[in-house]
Amino acid sequence: MNDSSWGAPPRAGFWGPPDQGPAPAGPAYDEHDAQQTRPMPIVPDFPDAGRDAEDRDHRGHRDDSNDRDRGAARLGGPLFRDEIPQEPMPTPPSANEPPQKKRAGRDLRAAIGVGVGLGTVIVASLFIVKAVFVGVIAVAVVVGLWELTSRLEERKQIKAPLVPLAVGGAAMVVAGYVRGAEGAWVAMALTALAVLVWRMTEPPEGYLKDVTAGVFAAFYVPFLATFVALMLTADDGPWRVLTFLVLTVVSDTGAYAVGWRFGKHKLAPRISPGKTREGLGGAVAFAMGAGALCMQFLIDDGTWWQGLLLGFAVAVSATLGDLGESMIKRDLGIKDMGTLLPGHGGIMDRLDSLLPTAPVVWLLMVIFVGSG
Repeated sequence: MNDSSWGAPPRAGFWGPPDQGPAPAGPAYDEHDAQQTRPMPIVPDFPDAGRDAEDRDHRGHRDDSNDRDRGAARLGGPLFRDEIPQEPMPTPPSANEPPQKKRAGRDLRAAIGVGVGLGTVIVASLFIVKAVFVGVIAVAVVVGLWELTSRLEERKQIKAPLVPLAVGGAAMVVAGYVRGAEGAWVAMALTALAVLVWRMTEPPEGYLKDVTAGVFAAFYVPFLATFVALMLTADDGPWRVLTFLVLTVVSDTGAYAVGWRFGKHKLAPRISPGKTREGLGGAVAFAMGAGALCMQFLIDDGTWWQGLLLGFAVAVSATLGDLGESMIKRDLGIKDMGTLLPGHGGIMDRLDSLLPTAPVVWLLMVIFVGSG
C-alpha cells in the first residue's frame, strides 16, 4: 500500500521520494489532511531534549499548538508526585543547642544614655535655679500634649485643640508653683473653658468628642504635672522632687529587672503582656528600700518607716500609671507615643508612671512632714 491508496497523490520533498514504502495504517484522511501530515519524530530519552525538534515544522518555525497543549496539561495539575512543591520540614532543635537568652524590647544602650542625659539636666536645673526646673516641667508638658493630641488625630480622628492646651498647660504649671494648689485649679478651669471656646471656630461635627479629649488631656498631662511644682515650693522642695523622681525610676527599674529575670505570671495580659506579678513584687521591694533611705537621709523630719509606706505607694501608682497609658496606646493601636527619645519612645512614654505618682508623693509628703 502506498500514499496513492489513501486518496492523495505521491508527495515528494523534504521527507524523501514518493516511493519510500508503504504508509502506516490509520484512519482515512481527505486530500487536505494528508498534505498536512508528517512522520512522528523519535522521542529522545530525556523529556526536554527533543522539544525543539518536535515543535518545529519543515519551514523551521515553532508549532505554537504544542505549547498550548503543554500549557493546558500543566494547568490540569502535576502528573507526578515529584512535581508537587514540598514544604521543607522544620529542623528540630538540637539537644546540645543552648537556649536562647531573653532580650530586652528596646535598645538599652540608647535608653541608658538618654536617661543619664535627662537626669543630668533635671538635677542641674533642680538644685541651681528652681525657676529653670519649672520651665523644664512646662516644656515636657507641652511636648507631651503635642504627642498625645497628634496620636489622637492620627488614629481616632479626634482633634483636641492643641493651642489652648499648650498655653493653658504651661500656665497651669507656673500657677501651681506661684499660687499653689488654688492657682493650679483656677488654671485648669480656664484651660478647659478655652478648649470649649476654641473648638467652636470649627464645624460642629465631632465637637463633643474633641472637647472631651481636650479636657482629658488637660487633666492627664499638665494638671498632674503641677503637683511636681507644688512639691518644689517647700523649703526642701528640691529634695522632695528628687525623692519623687528616684522612687519612680527605682520602681520601674525593679519591675523590669525582676520581671525580666523571674517573671512567669502575667499581671494584666490584656493590657500589657510584658508585665508580671513578679515584676510588681520587684517594684515594691526596690521602691520601699529606696523610700526608707530617701526619707531618712534626704527629707527634713522624715523617718525610714514613712519611706517604706511612701515606696509602696509609689510602686503601686507608677504601675497603675504605666498600665493606664498602655490602655490608651492599645486603644490607639500604637506601641509608643512618639520617637523623640531613642530607646524610650516619646516624652509621654517617660511621663506615664511619673504623672499619676506626683499627686501621691505630694500628698504623703504633706501628711508626713507638712507642706514645708
